[in-house]
Amino acid sequence: MTPDTADRPQMSVEEFEELVHRAPRELRNRLEFLGGRLCVRHGPLDVDEFEELAAAAPETVRLEYINGKVEVKAVPDGKHTSIFMWLLRQCMQQRPDLDLAPERGVKAEAYRKGRARTDGFLAPVDHFANDGEWSPADGALMAVEITSHDRDTDQRDRIDKPVGYAEAEIPVYLLIDRDNHTVTVFSEPKDGRYQQSPSYPWGATVEIPSPVNITLSTEKLKDYAD
Repeated sequence: MTPDTADRPQMSVEEFEELVHRAPRELRNRLEFLGGRLCVRHGPLDVDEFEELAAAAPETVRLEYINGKVEVKAVPDGKHTSIFMWLLRQCMQQRPDLDLAPERGVKAEAYRKGRARTDGFLAPVDHFANDGEWSPADGALMAVEITSHDRDTDQRDRIDKPVGYAEAEIPVYLLIDRDNHTVTVFSEPKDGRYQQSPSYPWGATVEIPSPVNITLSTEKLKDYAD
């Protein structure tokens, strides 16, 4: 994690003000911006309230609902985008029968009560064609997260999302970690936990297991090290 990560606000004051302006009237007085963080007064939002808020948010504010809390996901920078495109090319070459959809919302956690914005969601071609903003996890093969240099990456991508995606029974969760320069492959979800989670340094050959069955040569990731 970069030294100033913990000091970075989740969004700008202007973005917060725009979010409040767009929010459903009954939610506006419950939103606060304290210490650079989006906070909700008078108890947590329920899933339906969150979906209303997320639908109204400006394009530069990406909201998630993790462990019953509203979270703000960092907007991707250039290297983040390049890493995604690197992964997309490998998926297309090896599994042309699959789509790696960018920034797809997914109903995660137990009983689909969470709402996560994946950096990539892998499923059969056209699997998401009839979905709204939040796709069911059923039938998807892999969720992908690429860490960003923001204050919540550790808790969100390394701790909360492996649980949320396992509870949703997504077969594989691929974490490309820009702070640690590792690729971690979570697989075999059972009882809300992934049973396997080997990590590999950037440069290694990474085998993503069934049902994905893709081999990643990660040497290229070294070009995107900060």
